[in-house]
Amino acid sequence: MARPHFHEELEKMELRLLTLGELAGNAVQKAVEAVLEHDDEGAERVIAGDDEIDEIYLELDSRLLSLLALQAPVAADLRLVSVVIHSSLHLERIGDQAVNVAKMYQVTRDLASNPTIVQQIGEMGHIVVEMVRVGMDALKRRDLELCMRLPKMDDPVDRLNRNMHFEVAKLADDPKALEWGMHMNLAARALERVGDNAVDIGEQVSFLVSGEFREFTDASHPGDVAPDAV
Repeated sequence: MARPHFHEELEKMELRLLTLGELAGNAVQKAVEAVLEHDDEGAERVIAGDDEIDEIYLELDSRLLSLLALQAPVAADLRLVSVVIHSSLHLERIGDQAVNVAKMYQVTRDLASNPTIVQQIGEMGHIVVEMVRVGMDALKRRDLELCMRLPKMDDPVDRLNRNMHFEVAKLADDPKALEWGMHMNLAARALERVGDNAVDIGEQVSFLVSGEFREFTDASHPGDVAPDAV
């Protein structure tokens, strides 16, 4: 395969990745809106729309493997191939988490909700959708500073997720309310995972731009930016 054609194919796949990011972010937004607005049709659309996300992920995986088989990329191209492979997987997982939120709504749609918990789900959803968009924008612009914002953006998501346990515990005296709350706790956990995957995409962008892979958080001290990532 000629190098110009190789780069053209790689550029096309990056554009497909950006499309995948938009679909995944929109799916999370629509799933959260289903919870906030009691939108049955919206939840159904999120679940049905996951097929397109999966198709693009599998398409990228197949095309990238074919590209690697036909030509050995040089260092910079190889980094981009690696980033597209890893980021597409994170976006596919984000789509799955959107489906999880939509399904949590569906199984609790006839149960009474709690306004505090609904508000927190809304806050988490707003932040993580923005995180996905920041991650994809950082990729598009090759912006290291932008992707470095993601760990700080993730901090309130983690706090809200932890607080959700306490809010659900307050519903213990009402079995139906507790059932609803436990499912919303799972929805919060799904949104927290969306945030984590967005941070992972940021790490991939950092690798693409700098040539060095650095974790943004220290696993031994969750929430802290790793010393070599600042």
